Amino acid sequence: MALTMLVNRAGAMVIPFLSLYLTSHLGFSLNQVGWILSFYGFGSVAGVFMGGKLSDRLGYYKVMYLSLIATGIVFFIIQYITNFYTLCAGIFVLTFVADTFRPAVWVALDDYSEPESRTRSVTLIRLAINLGFSLGPALGGLIIMYLSYSSLFIVDGVTCLLASIIIIVFLRQKSALKRKDEKTDTPKISPYSDGDYLIFWLGMFLMAFIFMQVFSTIPLYYKQVLGLEESHIGLLLAMNGLLIFVLEMPIVNSLEKGKLGNLKIIVAGSFLLVLSFLVLNIGHWVGFAIIGIVFMTFGEMLGFPFSNAYAIRRSRKGSQGAYMAMYSMSFSVAHILGPNIGMQFSEKFGFESTWYLMGAIGLVVCFIFLYLQRKGSL
Repeated sequence: MALTMLVNRAGAMVIPFLSLYLTSHLGFSLNQVGWILSFYGFGSVAGVFMGGKLSDRLGYYKVMYLSLIATGIVFFIIQYITNFYTLCAGIFVLTFVADTFRPAVWVALDDYSEPESRTRSVTLIRLAINLGFSLGPALGGLIIMYLSYSSLFIVDGVTCLLASIIIIVFLRQKSALKRKDEKTDTPKISPYSDGDYLIFWLGMFLMAFIFMQVFSTIPLYYKQVLGLEESHIGLLLAMNGLLIFVLEMPIVNSLEKGKLGNLKIIVAGSFLLVLSFLVLNIGHWVGFAIIGIVFMTFGEMLGFPFSNAYAIRRSRKGSQGAYMAMYSMSFSVAHILGPNIGMQFSEKFGFESTWYLMGAIGLVVCFIFLYLQRKGSL
């Protein structure tokens, strides 16, 4: 599974360069690019929803390899689309078929791992994803320099097909459509009628909402306020991936063996995200930006693996695919709203007010998870 994710995410070279491709290569305006990226988010929401439904009906195994094959085909086709409206539809279809893969991955991970090692299994998959995302942009930049933008789509398509081959050859679905530790007469429970899970989803959406600023308002702040060059901004953001790659597995392994519950650890991670924003308002010194990235990274390492483990554990009460699709949708919806609202707020009220707003939202996240923890939600 980790090898599949590494190959797939290392091949995800189009996404980091999509805005540049749309403006410099196809000549679209920023307003048009904004709409195209919105369709990217809409396709993601629809894709993870459908992926959860299909995982419960067809099984995660078929969903994974069929999604990768379809994504590879769409990548080959979309390089020839240059019309704005057709491209909006094409991007929607691309993210729709690609993100049906996401809930199936987490369902498969639960099937392939034991309860005592589940959080570490999540962390291993995250390590593969982060390593792939680190390699992808670097390789993509070289491909653009020495070949062309169109070559990115071809390489992305090939890596999707290669990842599907890895799944078909090396993996099998272990428990068909029935949980290996679940009685056949266990009634299915929809996540949309699970009160605690709805509260948990709200907390995850708000956490993802503020985290999305890393890809939107924070780089602008580095450039416009701190005066950093793109190369320095890239190094700052690369620190996030490097720290995760080196530290996340041992940290998660240590915490998983301790007595702290998932929700307590998520509360700690949420509070570190709050500090990562508030530290930026201390002063306009690059050292505070470095401290902020460190806080952000440790918050991510505590918040996301253990929230994922909580969602998997909670899904044992009902339809696994639906639960994990809803979990994935918290990030998809945050992807639609987070960057846009963050940028609009920063333009109108300034970065300092934006960091206070994100800090306040982060405190709400802390209280949400603290409430679930005090309530004894499993």
